[in-house]
Amino acid sequence: MVGMADVFEEFVAVVAAGMAGPCESVHGAGLAERVHLSRFHFDRVIGAVAGESPFAFRRRVLLERAAYRLLTEPVAVLEVAVEAGYGSHEAFTRAFARSYGMSPREWRREASRVFFLTAPSGVHFQPPAGLRLPARRKVRGMDVLVRMVEHHVWLTGEMIERGARLDAAALDRPIELSVEGIDDDISIRYLLDRLVWQEEMWLASVEDRPFQVPDCGREVTTPISELRTRHAEAGSRFVALVNQLNEDGRFDESFVDTTCEPPRVFTYGGMVAHVLTFAAHRRSLLIGAFYTAGIQDLGFGDPMHFVAEGN
Repeated sequence: MVGMADVFEEFVAVVAAGMAGPCESVHGAGLAERVHLSRFHFDRVIGAVAGESPFAFRRRVLLERAAYRLLTEPVAVLEVAVEAGYGSHEAFTRAFARSYGMSPREWRREASRVFFLTAPSGVHFQPPAGLRLPARRKVRGMDVLVRMVEHHVWLTGEMIERGARLDAAALDRPIELSVEGIDDDISIRYLLDRLVWQEEMWLASVEDRPFQVPDCGREVTTPISELRTRHAEAGSRFVALVNQLNEDGRFDESFVDTTCEPPRVFTYGGMVAHVLTFAAHRRSLLIGAFYTAGIQDLGFGDPMHFVAEGN
């Protein structure tokens, strides 16, 4: 006998298969026949498992796809409406406004970019053309990753304090060793500034707030006192975010980064991995630059003992 979960998974697979192109009808009777159920019983099973009817489920994920396309592509509203299965611009606008509280044109101008609608099943549209199902189990085996983030934030703070020991000439002296394409024309002040605004940028992205990415070719003049204040606020919030993601098992979930042009979709785990990878490169350059400037009490900046002491 086919279980309720099997019926729902079959239904989701068929809906997902149709997400890559224009809307095509998913016939409830045909789906019911595939799992050897009557149409009446099939609708009841999907409603019980998904918390919404098969029609409402598919209409919702198509609206989520439409909202995402309106956000990320310079496509006409009518084209998006037809793709979502609506016969007219007006019908699509009414449905969109009921779900998102604003018209498609207003949506494109709003700062908010959260396109997921309420879904009891936890199944949502996943860009570019799929469905995201909730994890079968919570992802909790990431304690070392969290500890590494804590080390990164702690070490950045320590480096800012070491920078306070140096005069302007030492802070702004060019660091000759670099990796082309990551950072150019770097100094201690520049790298400290970059580490801090990296925290601020990703917090803004996750919280769907505007953030102006600094011009990487600019001359950095940020005072150490300002970096200390900004890092104290952004660093603690970034650590809290990563801890919460770990507690909730959400590293595999996605978010839309609207600080990019055009906006892009990342997973939380991918974002944290990105921060740690490029921050490690910059911290290593800073360790060497501090050593040359006569400050050698940070060792190599190795997280090994820091991580071990936190367990």
